[in-house]
Amino acid sequence: MIRHVLFIQFKPGNLSVDIDIVRILFLDVRNKIEGILDVEWGENNSPEMKNAGYTHCVFMTFLDETARQRYLPHSVHEELKEIFKPLVQDIIVLDYTVVS
Repeated sequence: MIRHVLFIQFKPGNLSVDIDIVRILFLDVRNKIEGILDVEWGENNSPEMKNAGYTHCVFMTFLDETARQRYLPHSVHEELKEIFKPLVQDIIVLDYTVVS
């Protein structure tokens, strides 16, 4: 399995409704692209204050490398990025292979 983790810093002044739309689109992607096993969305609530300005996270699990490669150029992903990118101040993307 492959994990695909996004740490997101939204631009100041974004409406919560716009961020909610992005959340819904991310969560729905698993229903539209084969090989995506799970998608989680979270908003930082850590009391440690070590999030460096990143407020949201997307945590995706792909069945395998083939599924990740299917997702990256997929039209559903491209449409999501068109809505998502203008709202983002900064993003960290980290992928890793799950080793048990």
